[in-house]
Parts: sequence; structure tokens; C-alpha cells
Amino acid sequence: MRETARAQGPISSRFRASTSESGLKDEWAYLFLDGVSLRVRRPGGRKRVQMLVAYGVRAEGTRRLLAFMRSPGESQAAWEGFLNHLYGRGLSGKNLLLIVTDGCPGLAAALQTVYPQVKPQRCWVHKMRNILEHVRKRDDEAVKADAEAIYRAESRHEAERAFRRFRARWQNAYPTMVKQLERNLPELLTFFDFPRPLWRMLRTTNVIERCFVEVRRRTRPMVCFVNVASVDRIIYAIFNGYNEQHEWRNRTLCLFTQAA
Repeated sequence: MRETARAQGPISSRFRASTSESGLKDEWAYLFLDGVSLRVRRPGGRKRVQMLVAYGVRAEGTRRLLAFMRSPGESQAAWEGFLNHLYGRGLSGKNLLLIVTDGCPGLAAALQTVYPQVKPQRCWVHKMRNILEHVRKRDDEAVKADAEAIYRAESRHEAERAFRRFRARWQNAYPTMVKQLERNLPELLTFFDFPRPLWRMLRTTNVIERCFVEVRRRTRPMVCFVNVASVDRIIYAIFNGYNEQHEWRNRTLCLFTQAA
């Protein structure tokens, strides 16, 4: 127990310092926001808590996991609290070009309050899952191929044409799904406003989802966390490990070199 306490002490101290510091530089061009769900042991039984996470990429392509915050869910109030925390630490968004999200309604509403001036991009991976939830199994492959043709287009104009073809083919069979896609289309196509080499990265939240894969891999043997403090400690340790990697701190993502 003493060894565990000694090990946890420095991590807890660094966690408190990293999440309360005011020196978050307003130097980020691209912000990715998403949440990961984890199980925690509570007095009333095991409960799920949500970790809200922010990942930033500078204009030259270096990156960092900027912050995370424990939350009971992904409501507008929860996301506003997290975004205001980032804003208060210094991320006013003057240099932000794009914010990429999973499409959570609460997050979308919160962004309009805290960063209304920044263009939003909705994640295509999450949208594809949503599309296929409305589709009969026999149509899965055809619908998927037609939807992929939209974001794989050579330009925004071609993407809009691909959507019109999608709508003509599927609106009778799946009117609700097609209507939702049409309503979300402007935010799904924002990535076309940026240099072509960046399109693949900017159209999804995959960069942050890869970090979540590591979180799940590391925490799976634990079954669930003993308490909420243990959640903070392990997430901080994992994310700080990413931030301290040489390629994250110093190496520019190759696609930014291609876009220069």
C-alpha cells in the first residue's frame, strides 16, 4: 500500500498542476474534441463516467493532448464547462481554424456558445455509424459505398453531387436517414476548405480515437476503476506519455509538410 501511495502521489500532483494551469498557449490551429466512457466503482454500484478530451494540432503539425475532464455525460452544460476551462486557461481560439467533433448535440451547442467563430467539422466515422444504424442489413454495403463516395470526392462540388445521387437512390427507402444526412452535410464537408493533404485527418476524430484505444487497452484488465480519483491518475499517465514522446513534441506530421 505504501508503494502504491508513493507512486500515485507524484502522478496526482502533476495531474492537478496540468489541469489547473493557466498557461495554455493560444497557438492551436486544429482542435479535436471527443469523449471516452469508463466504468467506476461507486457506493451504489458500478457507474459509467465520461472523459471529455481535447487534442490540439499546431499549424506546423506538432500536436498535444491539451486537457481532459471527468463528467457524468456529454450534455451541453458538461461540454460548456470543459470548453470554458480551455478558454480560461488561454485557448481563446484566435488562431483556431477548425474544430472537429463526433457530432454530439450537446457539444455542437456548447461550441456555438464558447467558440462560435470557429468552423466546425463533423466526424465522418461517427456519421457513417449513424447512417448504417438506419439501414437494413441487405442494403449495408450499397449504402456504405454511396456514402463513402461523398467524402472521398475530389472537391466539395463533387461531394455535393455525390450526395444528390445518394439522396435520389435512398430517400424513398430511408427518408429519415437521408434527411438527417442532408441537414448535417455542411458540417460534414467543411474539411474541403483546407489543403488537400489534410483532408483525411480533418474529416474524422480518428487522431483522438487512437488515444482512446490505448486507454481501453491499458484499463481493460482493471475491469473498473476503484474511484474517480484513480480515473484521473491513469488517464493523466497515459496522455502524458503521449505528450512526452519525441515525435509528438518535436516532429511535424508528414501531411503538414505535404500541405506547405
